[in-house]
Amino acid sequence: MTQIPPEPLVPGNTLLTTNPEDGRALAITLARHTIHAMQRDLDVLKAGRPQYANDALGLIAAGHVVAVEFATIAAANDYWRNRDSEGNQR
Repeated sequence: MTQIPPEPLVPGNTLLTTNPEDGRALAITLARHTIHAMQRDLDVLKAGRPQYANDALGLIAAGHVVAVEFATIAAANDYWRNRDSEGNQR
């Protein structure tokens, strides 16, 4: 059994990003870290991939997790009130 090494659940211990693209990337990273925290056995994790890789509902659910993470990050960054379209502070 190969164990996934522990990772911080929030890289750099912050949700602040410089722009929405970085926020989206952080959301994907957070979602992946959540899955790794729940399933630490890399062999089991990899064995399940063929099942969910072809499961439309499973992929939609995974996309939803990323969307929720992104919404949290966007709120933490207050993008819609304090940043311009390029992510610059107003």
